[in-house]
Amino acid sequence: MNIFVICSLRLSVRNLNRWTAVLIASGLLVGLHHQAHASAAPEDSIVPDTARIFKKSDDETTKNKLLEFSGFIKYDLFADTRQVVNAREGLVSMYPENRLVDASGNDVNAGRNLNMLSIHSRLALRSYGPVVFNARTSGLIEADFYGNENSHFSDLNGLRLFNAYINFNWKTTGLLVGQYWHPMSVREFFPNTVSFSAGAPFHPMSRNPQVRIRQMLGRFKLTGAFLSQRDFTSTGPDGPGSHYLRNAGIPNVHLQLQYSGDSSAFSGGAGIDYKQLVPTRSALNDVGEVFKSNSLVSSVSFIGFLKMETGNIGMTAQGVYAQNAYDLLLLGGYAEKLVNDAYTVEKAYTNLNVASFWLDMWSIVRGVHVGAFIGYTKNLGAGNRIGDARYSRGENIGWVYRLSPRMAYDIGPVNAALEGEYTVAGYGTANGDGMGGVADTAPVANFRSLLSVKYSF
Repeated sequence: MNIFVICSLRLSVRNLNRWTAVLIASGLLVGLHHQAHASAAPEDSIVPDTARIFKKSDDETTKNKLLEFSGFIKYDLFADTRQVVNAREGLVSMYPENRLVDASGNDVNAGRNLNMLSIHSRLALRSYGPVVFNARTSGLIEADFYGNENSHFSDLNGLRLFNAYINFNWKTTGLLVGQYWHPMSVREFFPNTVSFSAGAPFHPMSRNPQVRIRQMLGRFKLTGAFLSQRDFTSTGPDGPGSHYLRNAGIPNVHLQLQYSGDSSAFSGGAGIDYKQLVPTRSALNDVGEVFKSNSLVSSVSFIGFLKMETGNIGMTAQGVYAQNAYDLLLLGGYAEKLVNDAYTVEKAYTNLNVASFWLDMWSIVRGVHVGAFIGYTKNLGAGNRIGDARYSRGENIGWVYRLSPRMAYDIGPVNAALEGEYTVAGYGTANGDGMGGVADTAPVANFRSLLSVKYSF
């Protein structure tokens, strides 16, 4: 059975439609094959270790499901030394705004900014259900008050779907269907920041509707996933939206391998990610004729990550090389090439690439959690000549780095934390080299002070 699952997870971009059927079928066949092996989920299972899960007999499979309600109330007070590129009234801070000089030579974006919010508060409901195909089933629906926002609409404080999935766990195999973290956002290897931005734009951040299958191979875990986009989308000529991926007709595909040793002292892994976008379905030439567009932009990204823990000291690190990573809250995107068909206005596109690295260190000293996050990201450009049409984040930013120390203390269900974020962005001339690179960069800095109080239940 393990051989069947492993073979099913060998990705072939040219056979993605066939791959889709194989992955879904493999999840069902796993259940039929494991009729004699319904047992505890692997340690990496999304079902928490503290959960009480029961295998129900045939006459109990439609009743007595166990429900678990949980959540937290979170208050954030934050202050910046200048305006920042942000979301939700500053709760998610990416990097400082560029200088905006007025007629008197003053920087309009310089100056203090302060806000208080509780929209990160969250509610969760878990259900531990019956045995299906000899797999233990569970489900989660999770929501916060972050709301939804775009150029035409904002409902800050509005209830928003955070995660919602169904989980099937066999002895060595798992299947998840629903909305959950993107595999590039490796949940077990998140930085421990206090800020809701969780290391963006250095750490990939996205939650997506998906089908994900996990196979344990001794100390290794192999994960394959098909994903669409919802809250975190790519961008293009029409602005941000999920239709660029939908119109490609194939999902975002990810393959990942993780390793965990005998203890929690060392773990790590690596992954590869592929997606294809259709920036536009038609083009209009100079004489008003409309032509169907067949242009695509294909992107491949890589991640590597590791964690080491010993006693009360630990460290997590991640490196990323990403193409067209706008949907992952990283710098970059894609651009039109200079070579186009003059009559049909058929456009060719190329990726704008980015590299990033972050390191998160922590220790517990007399019950106080202390730590620091360090991140660096670099705009790598396109590697070939491009035109003026660019669909990206931070196209005039050459690099960004951040140093963020923190401390936190728990008193029962209450967590109080302080964090500082010193973030510097190198602004310059977008496409200054004609190949998507940024020329003549100059640093612009911001310091954010953050106080957080959280009550968990």
